[in-house]
Amino acid sequence: MKLTANMEDYLEAVSFCANEEGIARVSDIRDMLGVKTPSVTGAIRALAEAKYVKHEPYRGVVLTSKGRRAAEDVKKRHAILSRFLTQVLGVNPKTADIDACKMEHAVSKETLEKLHTYLHKITDGK
Repeated sequence: MKLTANMEDYLEAVSFCANEEGIARVSDIRDMLGVKTPSVTGAIRALAEAKYVKHEPYRGVVLTSKGRRAAEDVKKRHAILSRFLTQVLGVNPKTADIDACKMEHAVSKETLEKLHTYLHKITDGK
């Protein structure tokens, strides 16, 4: 299963909503993404079938190691893009966050690596 932008958003949400034990509640995911419970349930079911998460009804959702890697990748792309938008282009943080969320799914690995390198150069003064 190739992850869609929507599925990446769900993985990112599971990661953000997870408690100390790594368990995210469906209701928290729903609230974070602003969707209805059946949408979360359907997405989690698909992610579980693809081995990105484990879901135990009435207990919660846990990222597998595969899911954790994918979620961290999405979060990293988001952070780099958001940082570029705010620090280089001067976009206000709220708009940058919204735009980074849209861009994180479409940006190429090459472009992201170049942005990351550029941000380090301007931060380190080199």
